[in-house]
Amino acid sequence: MRYISLILISALLPLSGAQSADELLVYSGRSDKFVKPVVEAFTQQTGIKVVLHAGSSTALLNKLQLEGKRTKADIYISNDAGNLQKGADLKLFRTLPKSIYRNIPSNYRSAQNDWLGLSARARVLVVNSKDASAKGIKSVFDLANKDLRGKIALTHSGNESYIAGVTVYMQGKGKKFTKKWLSGMKQNLDDGVFNKHSKIVKAVASGKKVVGLVNHYYIYRHLEKHPKAPIHIVVPDQGRGELGVAWNVAGAAITKHSKQAKLAEKLMTFMVSNDGQKLFANVNREYPTRPGISASKEIPAVGTFKVADVPMAKLGTLRNATLDLIEAAGMP
Repeated sequence: MRYISLILISALLPLSGAQSADELLVYSGRSDKFVKPVVEAFTQQTGIKVVLHAGSSTALLNKLQLEGKRTKADIYISNDAGNLQKGADLKLFRTLPKSIYRNIPSNYRSAQNDWLGLSARARVLVVNSKDASAKGIKSVFDLANKDLRGKIALTHSGNESYIAGVTVYMQGKGKKFTKKWLSGMKQNLDDGVFNKHSKIVKAVASGKKVVGLVNHYYIYRHLEKHPKAPIHIVVPDQGRGELGVAWNVAGAAITKHSKQAKLAEKLMTFMVSNDGQKLFANVNREYPTRPGISASKEIPAVGTFKVADVPMAKLGTLRNATLDLIEAAGMP
């Protein structure tokens, strides 16, 4: 978690083989199904082949650090702004040309413009529509209420979206408040820790749990397969003076030691273009980071809800403080 297990990572992830002159190697911390449609469209348009090397965002960042100048990776994609900012802090990325980053708002990229967000997601509550005890839930902080003992569902505390969300809450509400909230949720968990967001949604839909904290698109994926499922989305903390929903981005950077930097710039340019952003919006019902590109009609439109005012780079610079807080609260 703290970017130190480099020997272990190198054993698990061997160095990549040779690549041709018109080929890009992408270290991707996202599932292939979310990235492939975009890179396939890029290849069709340019003729440049893209090889995806998939893994966890943290493991791939460690791998990139370990390889140093020997790396064959040209682009790093992460599902978490925290990992992207950590890579920037480790000086693993190149500064992007202004022509690439100028259309992405500054709160979705690093101060040095060496990484940028490609698609955004919201941390929301999935609630069982049939359970009366769920009616008053309007905030993520309600998950610590004693009357929800045994009724809540969370991912384990090593989940990157979980960590990012806690960072936003810590930044907005302070460490003391956030630690108390974490401790309250711990008392309510019982068997409510899951290794996947999709399992949380399923548990709430089945009535095993009343409410869960997830990324928004998992709810819509479930409803696509089970349109009559008794669940609905609550976009939390929307009242006057409240924090707003926690936000995170998946994003990308060109590696410092890329041997194909010019080709990598072409792929980055495509990913932030209108066509590339529309693909990200449609493939996974995420929010495009480029203004003016509409998200899927199924999800709440940007501007109809409040987003917590925390720049995405903070998810990296505050990551270790967040991990310390989670550990101090004893969250599983």
